[in-house]
Amino acid sequence: MKVDVLLGLQWGDEGKGKVVDFLTPRYDVIARFQGGPNAGHTLEFEGHKYVLRSIPSGIFQGDKLNIIGNGVVLDPALFKAEAEDFEASGIPMKQRLHISRKAHLILPTHRLLDAAYEKAKGASKVGTTGKGIGPAYTDKTSRNGLRVGDLERDFDTLYAKAKERHLGILRGLLNESEWDAAMKDLAEKEKVWMEGVSYLRQFTFTDSEHEINRLLDEGKSMLCEGAQGTMLDVDFGSYPFVTSSNTVCAGACSGLGVAPNRIGRVYGIMKAYCTRVGGGPFPTELFDEDGEKLTSIGHEYGAVTGRRRRCGWIDLVALRYAIMINGVTDLIMMKSDVLDTFETIKACVAYEIDGRETDEFPYSVETGVKPIYCEIPGWKCDLSQMTSEDEFPEEFNNYISFLEEELSVPIRIVSVGPDREQTIERYLD
Repeated sequence: MKVDVLLGLQWGDEGKGKVVDFLTPRYDVIARFQGGPNAGHTLEFEGHKYVLRSIPSGIFQGDKLNIIGNGVVLDPALFKAEAEDFEASGIPMKQRLHISRKAHLILPTHRLLDAAYEKAKGASKVGTTGKGIGPAYTDKTSRNGLRVGDLERDFDTLYAKAKERHLGILRGLLNESEWDAAMKDLAEKEKVWMEGVSYLRQFTFTDSEHEINRLLDEGKSMLCEGAQGTMLDVDFGSYPFVTSSNTVCAGACSGLGVAPNRIGRVYGIMKAYCTRVGGGPFPTELFDEDGEKLTSIGHEYGAVTGRRRRCGWIDLVALRYAIMINGVTDLIMMKSDVLDTFETIKACVAYEIDGRETDEFPYSVETGVKPIYCEIPGWKCDLSQMTSEDEFPEEFNNYISFLEEELSVPIRIVSVGPDREQTIERYLD
């Protein structure tokens, strides 16, 4: 069996959770391969809205196994709050979810370090979620991290050593009043965090790389779920305004222990326009009435942070780059209905950089990048009530055809609203 991968192609918030939930009935296993509780995968069905931060989006399907892979960083306190909410809704979490022993833990002191580092950057701050994810990945790469499997060892000793190391770093970053406030905050965070540790111990810990490959050898089908988006990848994104992990398809290999030759389909998710949360370059960002309209109609606010998302037209230069890096085989377009009322829709087909036109994504897009647009007539009708491709207006079909020609990859699924049922397949085999 091959592993299919589903990931975002823009700056995150593309709608991955909804698509995973939609595709889950076709798979036996859903696995999350990177990121932390900065994900905000939103699902809506049967009149309810759910936001998943660390838990894979297949958790609502009763006969599916969900796995949190080794590439994920996990905060026990936030995990407990998230999982208990689902348990209260009748989801048997402990039966449906396995957790890799190699997944790293986010400690309370990681959150303090995150805030201190971001404050020290001043005007150059990245705009992190403040959940300690970056410092946790830093400890991982510097070989100082604690992992889920350490909960089966002399964890108290290991935790005390890691905490003391972090406090030594914080002493050099904070003044006296900031230190006092941080220590008070730490005492409160630590109590809740330790309760999360006790709760986490009730779950099945697994050597997930062995489990995943065994399941594949047994003929089980698997969908791997990424968090954030390609343009936030720590290597290939708009560095330094990126996340701390590999959000691209290769991250599924290292984040789950899957060999490259076991990757099958790669589903790339994009919005019909483009959004970004936090700092960093955004060539097609709009500061006019169209931008406000996208924000308002699209309800563009972060599912985790509540922060207003920056909005702009679709960027085909960045999308072609993301498709190349990930080896995308199938495109999925989300939030098409948000563009229903626009007379004209624009798509960035190239950049002008220092008077030179290019259709390749550059090393840096921080300064001097001017988007070159192509204009497409809008469809001016309500897509959200449509249930099949046959109902699409000619103008919307033209938009889809234009994107497929520009991106050289078929758009297999189109979302026309937030609900599970508002998802239309186009020749998906």
